[in-house]
Amino acid sequence: MKKLLLILFCLPMIGFGQNVNIPDANFKTYLLGNSLINTNGDSEIQISEANSFSGIIDCLMMNISDLTGIENFTALTALSCGANQLTSLDVSNNTALTDLYCNYNQLTSLDVSNNNDLFVLHCQGNQLTSLDVSQNTALTYLICHTNQLTSLDMSNNTALIYLDCYVNYIECLDISNNLILTDLNCRDNLLTQLNTKNGNWQNMDVEASSNNLTCVEVDNIGYASNNWIFDSFTTLSTNCNYTNPCNTTSSINEEVTNKNLIKTINILGVETKCYKNQPLLYIYNDGTVKKRIVIE
Repeated sequence: MKKLLLILFCLPMIGFGQNVNIPDANFKTYLLGNSLINTNGDSEIQISEANSFSGIIDCLMMNISDLTGIENFTALTALSCGANQLTSLDVSNNTALTDLYCNYNQLTSLDVSNNNDLFVLHCQGNQLTSLDVSQNTALTYLICHTNQLTSLDMSNNTALIYLDCYVNYIECLDISNNLILTDLNCRDNLLTQLNTKNGNWQNMDVEASSNNLTCVEVDNIGYASNNWIFDSFTTLSTNCNYTNPCNTTSSINEEVTNKNLIKTINILGVETKCYKNQPLLYIYNDGTVKKRIVIE
């Protein structure tokens, strides 16, 4: 009889232990209202429900201040939590994440070192003082403008196509390893060095005004002078002889195991350089194909 009573007493505790801890009422309300997540329609999110969900959590502009509970969504592929009141965000358990939109919050730090499949990162409009994307070798779109970044190392991000890092405090930027980059906006920083020599100058747009750049390294002086945006006092050269070039860690001489983007095609199978507001297929050298759409 005592054993039976003990079992009955423990049953509610066992059930409670299987629920995800979600302290933010607004975040919990969103999750409960999503039938793809709350599959049994009860008043809690079970750990099993969170673990099995591999879709998108879109809680944009919901006055959320705490995203605790997101760590249980280990198969999550996309998270949109922009325009909330977040001061911290832990996505270290979300290792399947490919798309992260955490823009316009109050984040002072962001660790994406475990998110190796990250394809799109929007973290603009926060208070980030540093951002390490060296592990995110699949990263194609990085929007990190309007933060407090003092440096940005993009040397490992060889799949990068789009980089918006304007309105920061960056002093040195080297995109020479970003061989397929087409858009760079680094205006309104503290840049004294900028190396754009990636060989893709004919396909690239650059805006680098409102900096401290007396010299910018370019592949083609004529093209850059006629098509890119710099301050009037900035000169262009194929070799600026910078005294202390940007300290970056190149992945070129490391193991060549990271997949590289070969080409981008639209749904008609036509190769394209237009990467926004349309579904595209990204074809990699290992045979994999990813379908993405980036909305701007």
